[in-house]
Amino acid sequence: MAVSFENSLVIGISSRALFDLQKENEIYERDGLQAYADYQIAHENDVLKPGSGFPLVKALLQLNRQSQERLVEVIVMSRNSADTSLRIFHSIEEYGLDITRAALVGGTNVSPYLSAFAVDLFLSADEADVQNAIDHGFAAAQIYTDGIYDLYDDLSQIKIAFDGDAVLFSDEAEAIYQRDGLEAFAKHEQELAHQTLHEGPFAKLLKTLAHLQKRFPTSAAPIRTALVTARNAPAHERVIRTLRAWDVRIDEAFFLGGVSKKQILQAFGAHIFFDDQRTHLDSTALVVPSARVPYITHR
Repeated sequence: MAVSFENSLVIGISSRALFDLQKENEIYERDGLQAYADYQIAHENDVLKPGSGFPLVKALLQLNRQSQERLVEVIVMSRNSADTSLRIFHSIEEYGLDITRAALVGGTNVSPYLSAFAVDLFLSADEADVQNAIDHGFAAAQIYTDGIYDLYDDLSQIKIAFDGDAVLFSDEAEAIYQRDGLEAFAKHEQELAHQTLHEGPFAKLLKTLAHLQKRFPTSAAPIRTALVTARNAPAHERVIRTLRAWDVRIDEAFFLGGVSKKQILQAFGAHIFFDDQRTHLDSTALVVPSARVPYITHR
């Protein structure tokens, strides 16, 4: 009987998002594929250090231990070949991560396989793979790989934070801000306060997380979500009404109106933060794992 992930949150993650492969990637970019392959094979018994996506994956997999169901499935989706992947699987085993499935595509694009695995979220350090996934309707983000975060043992609650426009919601309102300025944006959102925002690339993921939250008592939910947006009053009302219409519970919401997101996210203790703006992520990535959601390139 075929395995079904219908009732699971499925995370596809690249090896460079899961583990710290900065040195190995430098070898690949400087000396080419063969040098990279030789290095990986020569060091295949050396355990890799955790990467930026490691805290999120470790915390999510803990959900399976707290439930009688398999709520989360993590799949390594990598441009590595099978021959160069032994170090990755050895490291997975050493850290006790319950990951048994992989798509090793030998240098080609992994995006065509997202549908086959019913992936809900794809995390990668490769910009082209992420853009391709977003353009085909998947929640995908390019993770910042420079940070090392002290969240590996914090498994009591998974904390996931989202920007609003162009992430949870469409970029319709943000386009007005970019084109006509803040005053026009605020007026537009105030006039449409009772009109639901269109879904963005991460709306479905948020709804999936909300569904998982409902399987646990509210007081003991192992997933906690936050909205961290540059919006402020009066543009907040449309957001609140949209989330209500989606029947989605956001545990914490921050309408910052230009205040830096960095300290808020550090205080929240996010296992990951999704935003579309590099100007925000360059600072947030210093304190919490952060990932950029690219714009959809076709309209």
